[in-house]
Amino acid sequence: MNNYFRMLLSMGLYALVACNSAAQTNTNLQVSEFEKAIEAKNIQLLDVRTAVEYQNGHLKNALQADWNNSSQFAERTAALDKSKPVYIYCLSGGRSAAASKWLQKNGFTTYHLVGGMNAWKQADKPVEGMQTVAQITVNAYEKLTQSAAVVLVDFGAVWCPPCKKMEPVLDSLSATQPKPFKLVKIDGANETDLCKRLTIEAFPTFIVYKNGKEVWRKQGIVSAEELIKVL
Repeated sequence: MNNYFRMLLSMGLYALVACNSAAQTNTNLQVSEFEKAIEAKNIQLLDVRTAVEYQNGHLKNALQADWNNSSQFAERTAALDKSKPVYIYCLSGGRSAAASKWLQKNGFTTYHLVGGMNAWKQADKPVEGMQTVAQITVNAYEKLTQSAAVVLVDFGAVWCPPCKKMEPVLDSLSATQPKPFKLVKIDGANETDLCKRLTIEAFPTFIVYKNGKEVWRKQGIVSAEELIKVL
């Protein structure tokens, strides 16, 4: 009899754990749930579509990393904060579901939007678009690189996670660097012609000019110490 009750107790505990586990792994959110969740302050919002798709309409404050570009996706998401949940969306939900599973395996807490942007738009939820502005000419860019003895050019994008991670480094550098230099920020998402001409293949990319001549460049996250050394 004791063994019988032990068996019942074990089955009950197993069922309870299973139910709790199912609740914890319910990371598929409908539009209304997703909308409410991303209103929180300490969250990260990630668009896993292509840059072109993002530019044609995205959710406010969303970062971007193309799931179909495995190297880019790994590089950009490495800059995300594992202590904060990541809310993910794509066009219809397929890419975001796959990206969500991948990020979970790599230590992130994730949730994805069921139905993606298609469901979001069908529910008449707000979408932000990238405004098209005139691009910087090569002559204008060269004048910027010659506007000071030492110029640090930052090619980045508002939706780029590593670029976001570099912002406090650049702010601190501008405030503490003993030798004067000029920081020039270029919106690489908009300046596509300039990026092509200068072979800018990833964001962020940093270029240092001294007396108008390029002396150093590097893409990705760079430490303050390395930047100070080259400046």
